[in-house]
Amino acid sequence: MSRVWFITGTSAGFGRVLTEAVLAHGDRVVATARDIDSIKDFADRALVARLDVTDPASIRSAVDAALAEYGQIDVLVNNAGHGLIGALEELTDEQTRKVMETNVFGVLAVTRAVLPHLRERRSGHVVQLSSVGGVVGNPGHAIYATSKFALEGMSEALAGEVAPLGIRVSIVEPGPFRTEFAGRSMAFADPIADYGDTPAGRLREQFSAQDGRQPNDPARAAAAIIKLVETPDAPLRLPLGPEAVTRIRAKLEKQLADLAAWEAYAVDTRYPDA
Repeated sequence: MSRVWFITGTSAGFGRVLTEAVLAHGDRVVATARDIDSIKDFADRALVARLDVTDPASIRSAVDAALAEYGQIDVLVNNAGHGLIGALEELTDEQTRKVMETNVFGVLAVTRAVLPHLRERRSGHVVQLSSVGGVVGNPGHAIYATSKFALEGMSEALAGEVAPLGIRVSIVEPGPFRTEFAGRSMAFADPIADYGDTPAGRLREQFSAQDGRQPNDPARAAAAIIKLVETPDAPLRLPLGPEAVTRIRAKLEKQLADLAAWEAYAVDTRYPDA
């Protein structure tokens, strides 16, 4: 039997491209989105369901529909999310909570809704769409980094919790791909002039300029995710795109160098009699 993939946020971007790739691969898909009209073109090839990750009732309904139709969920892909550009001081409470509700609490809610089924079957795979921004905090993208760092910590702990139950977890960390992320999926805080000529301020222009011109193909990312799911000993984390690999490697090397340079102070913390 082919796998059943339950994918959030399939109206555009990675979610839509991954849905197409999984169907072409011969697997079955539960395609979900807040606006079900935006995914009606999948209706003759997949089960389509309305799902707003901030609405518990819609999550339960979509999961129940998937199990009623297919009897199983093999792969959960938490893809739904959005960004917010702005220096930390520029962000409103409403804006920050909206990002966290979708990117963290929404993922948590969907995952917890599917886990009882995976646990009962002692199998399954949870794929979390993080970002290079979940490893490297980008000035001007602070609340997005906050949400993705939280997602990475949650998912790393989850991986250890469910591995003894036969369930796998993967964290995917894309760099810039040619999706709508830098366009319609991106929100911007009202600017403060003092941040204009700083990395945080310049990020606004960079994101607007790269929309539709990102160097990486989301179809190739989708193929890598399918390969990840089909590889039993795949790593916990998978960066995607040369920019992500380069930035993550540079951060890890700097962390190791700092650890070595300050190790004598870092470990000199014992009571004398300890």
